[in-house]
Amino acid sequence: MANSAAAASSLSLLFSHPNSRRSSAYLRLPPRASRVRCAASDASAAAASATATKHRRPAEENIREEAARLRGPAQGFSAWYEPFPPAPGGDPNERYSLDDVVYRSSSGGLLDVRHDVEALARYPGSYWRDLFDSRVGRTAWPYGSGVWSKKEFVLPEIDSDHIVSLFEGNSNLFWAERLGRKHLGGMNDLWVKHCGISHTGSFKDLGMTVLVSQVNRLRRAPLSRPIAGVGCASTGDTSAALSAYCAAAGIPAIVFLPADRISLQQLIQPIANGATVLSLDTDFDGCMRLIREVTAELPIYLANSLNSLRLEGQKTAAIEILQQFNWQVPDWVIVPGGNLGNIYAFYKGFEMCRVLGLVDRVPRLVCAQAANANPLYRYYKSGWTEFQPQVAETTFASAIQIGDPVSVDRAVVALKATDGIVEEATEEELMDAMALADCTGMFACPHTGVALAALFKLRDQRVIGPNDRTVVVSTAHGLKFTQSKIDYHDKNIKDMLCKYANPPISVKADFGSVMDVLQKNVNGKI
Repeated sequence: MANSAAAASSLSLLFSHPNSRRSSAYLRLPPRASRVRCAASDASAAAASATATKHRRPAEENIREEAARLRGPAQGFSAWYEPFPPAPGGDPNERYSLDDVVYRSSSGGLLDVRHDVEALARYPGSYWRDLFDSRVGRTAWPYGSGVWSKKEFVLPEIDSDHIVSLFEGNSNLFWAERLGRKHLGGMNDLWVKHCGISHTGSFKDLGMTVLVSQVNRLRRAPLSRPIAGVGCASTGDTSAALSAYCAAAGIPAIVFLPADRISLQQLIQPIANGATVLSLDTDFDGCMRLIREVTAELPIYLANSLNSLRLEGQKTAAIEILQQFNWQVPDWVIVPGGNLGNIYAFYKGFEMCRVLGLVDRVPRLVCAQAANANPLYRYYKSGWTEFQPQVAETTFASAIQIGDPVSVDRAVVALKATDGIVEEATEEELMDAMALADCTGMFACPHTGVALAALFKLRDQRVIGPNDRTVVVSTAHGLKFTQSKIDYHDKNIKDMLCKYANPPISVKADFGSVMDVLQKNVNGKI
């Protein structure tokens, strides 16, 4: 594993000019006078053009064909893979095309997608803000997607005809007014980013649309790569997202799942989408080792977060949060952490917007882990001295039940760069936090419970203030984890008080019995 402490604390080393031969501690933008500006005449022409094309497309033409017909000239933006972090003594010119099937650097380390930020910076931040805002909620292919509305920041060179999108993203930013006011000491600016309100019910859709789109590009002419399918190891949500997007593209999906360790709702998704599902007698880390061995021998493309393409899609949730706050930056963003790619993706999205002038700062990040699977928390509490993988214990937050996360180095960079914090939650803390959130109108998953429990602790410690604008990232839909809620409200969890349980009341079917129960339980509220 690369030494995280030696990694740069800024994304400036991740966004570099394609001809650069060395890493820079800061971003060198072109002189202000040389940057492209949006003249009033250009804006007027664009408005006139938009007005002129508001008629409906020909009835025989679909939205993908319409996009091909209206395609403009290439914009000159590009992206590529580079080692992350740069290996000491390594080749400073090492890089790979996004069309290469490669997951590791020559030294065995991670790769990261880097963008030609000088080309992007020819346009001011106001241009990008206006462009991204203009695409929200539309059906124009592919920009109606919350991911592909930021295409230039994601995969700038992919042809729109190769994109596989289910119009993911654009998820609700929920004002948790009652939870903040009643249970968190009067917090008046608490928000929950519901990434689970997506096609397959989790944030994994944001990354999978990017990965499967790139595979679709590789399999089709003129590249015509001999990729037989796409495979992943999963704790549930990754397999659901991969299977859905592969089904939409007509690409075979292969899924390795740990037996008896994911919910039935998660298991049925890849089965229903036609994936080849292998249930293995091991944990997630064992499944991950096997899928890496298999993809090294067979023409199967690896879809796990070892593959940095997914992070390009996941970072758009951070950009979307900025959009939803009218490009104002929140004070805190709390993200559940398992394999740890998502905390880095959020940082990457925020930092890219800062570097390109869309905003002037980044929020502080908090990574929240379940105490039963908390290797990053232990690393953080040791002062980042030594990372020690662990065998993860069972947790209700099953999607983050990972003891040897692939993206630990990425997470450390994100947390150091944002003066971030790592917090943990016990099983009882996460389930109680989930139940409290549900009592105020949410239907949270256990992973959101982990993030909320971390918030409760940071409020008790007065680290997060009552007026701090705080966003809790909800990574999956609560409907995927109904059994955990049933067990909680049935008080059927060993060694757990379940103090917010709300079981149904059995009542005789007569008026007097019903009235007695109502008077006792509603207590004068009706």
